[in-house]
Amino acid sequence: MKAKFLNNLQLKVTVAFLLVSLVPVVTASIFSVRTANNVIESIVQNQLENVAAEKQALLQRWIEERKADMEVLAGSSAVKEMHSAEVAPYFELVSDQYGVYRRFIITDPDGKVVYDSEGTSDASCAGEVWYQRAISGQPYMSEIELAATEQESIFRLATPIRGPAGRVQGVLCATVSTQAIAANVLRVELGESGECYLVDKAGTFLAHKNPQRILHENIAQSGSFMHIFDSAEGQPVYEDYRGIQVLGASRSLKGIDWHVVVEQDRDEAFADSDRLQRNICIVIALTVVGAVGFSALLAWYVASPIRTLSETARTLARGDFENALLDTRTTRRDEIGALYAAFEHMADQLKDRHARLETRVGLTEVELQKVEAELKGTLEAAARSERFAALGRLASGVAHEIRTPLTSLKLFLQSVQEDIAVSPEQNEDYRIAMRQVTRIENTINHFLDFARPQEPVLADLDFVQLVDDVLEVIRPRASQQEVEIRESIAAELPRVPGDARQMGEVLVNLLVNALDAMPDGGRLTISIAAEVTQPGAIGSTWLRMDVSDTGPGIPAEDLDHLFEPFFTTKAAGSGLGLAIIKGTVERHCGTVQVNTQFGAGTTFSVRLPVAMD
Repeated sequence: MKAKFLNNLQLKVTVAFLLVSLVPVVTASIFSVRTANNVIESIVQNQLENVAAEKQALLQRWIEERKADMEVLAGSSAVKEMHSAEVAPYFELVSDQYGVYRRFIITDPDGKVVYDSEGTSDASCAGEVWYQRAISGQPYMSEIELAATEQESIFRLATPIRGPAGRVQGVLCATVSTQAIAANVLRVELGESGECYLVDKAGTFLAHKNPQRILHENIAQSGSFMHIFDSAEGQPVYEDYRGIQVLGASRSLKGIDWHVVVEQDRDEAFADSDRLQRNICIVIALTVVGAVGFSALLAWYVASPIRTLSETARTLARGDFENALLDTRTTRRDEIGALYAAFEHMADQLKDRHARLETRVGLTEVELQKVEAELKGTLEAAARSERFAALGRLASGVAHEIRTPLTSLKLFLQSVQEDIAVSPEQNEDYRIAMRQVTRIENTINHFLDFARPQEPVLADLDFVQLVDDVLEVIRPRASQQEVEIRESIAAELPRVPGDARQMGEVLVNLLVNALDAMPDGGRLTISIAAEVTQPGAIGSTWLRMDVSDTGPGIPAEDLDHLFEPFFTTKAAGSGLGLAIIKGTVERHCGTVQVNTQFGAGTTFSVRLPVAMD
């Protein structure tokens, strides 16, 4: 099987064409995607490096401007004179003008507070680090920390206040807010996911667009920290503090242990590349589909004529000349067309020779066997129909011949009981005789029902009322045999047309058979519900009525004969009950089936078609 598959000409042509057409396309596509990724990565990385350098310069200049502000303020005459009334309006103007200063403090050479923009204070600042550094004549800049209100982050700038001779005569300290850093300096336009933030050497946030992260979170456990401080070469994409794959760049500030970080989501940065890759994949998929289709078509064009000729040869070998000649029709004018023409000429000659032979022989043996089989089937069907028709006529005639004297005998027995006094023993004999007469009368009725079935008078069946009427007749016998009766009738049943009298007789016969199977007690169950055999198909909804007993079941050898007339396993049965049931159900366009397990019980299922609204 494997060798035959590998030696298939059409498969070989298909594979060869696919290799020739798809390998260059796939190779070029892979190269294009990799090149696009490298180019976009380089562009994005350069852009991030440029933004980081720009933000580094801006932040450096911004800090230098704040330091320059402090030099200017410390050198003003109002600050040198240290008069609170004179410096207060000056500092208020500066705060309003720049919007970054939150507090100004002026101390004398001993560290005593001369002016505090938040209120007059007699406290001493001699123990403060900013005072000690500035009073020694050196400007001071603190680390970023949370303000007392914990609503924003701040840092302090302190510079000495010098007198006319250059001697330090006090210290000016300003509290600077970092909100301006996050709002103005570090703001970037890098799509929706790009961001720029400030961290210290421990990775703690010093400035961020989300104020809640400042001095509360850090990036020490993320790829961002490794990228800043370890400078991992060859790994432009890493996982940031949010767990997102990003590209990033960083710059450190001169003289300050601060680091500016610029990052952008990798998915957003490579959106164009991903789009290109998806488009290339679509193109490749379409190319593969087209190549497979075209290669299959090409292979079929090459190999199909050869396969057709092979099949035609087999057809000729079987003697089917008509189909063989149809297979050799072609409009091709190449070598294949010439081969077809030669083959067709050969087939025509074989056909003529075979036709001459058939004319001499006449009907072939196959045709004679076919006619014989059809005739045999027709004769068997006719004989079966004739037997049932004769049986029906016989049953009808016998029933009529017996019914008249039987009726006279029944009337005579009834009059004898009324006119003649009899002993108790004779009265029992009389009852036995009347039961036998009734039994004979029922048997005659069964014969007549089987011989002359009546067409049903259709009306919508009320199955609840039908079951109640039947159980009213059956329940006394069930109680006598200690048989438990259970009912299971669905709440909403579909509309079913039928003859209530005939369907009542069907149900009575099924229940009587069930009781006959349980003489020593058991459980009899009646279930009625809708059943869908093929969901969505027209005419697939039925009403199913099940009658189940817990009797001994039906032997397997009797199942094929259950519905045949006069077949019975009862000592006193007529064998017409199930045959009449089947005929009645089929006249209602329904079906009846039996499911039995020997030793465990039997279920008869009647299915009736639901009315089409």
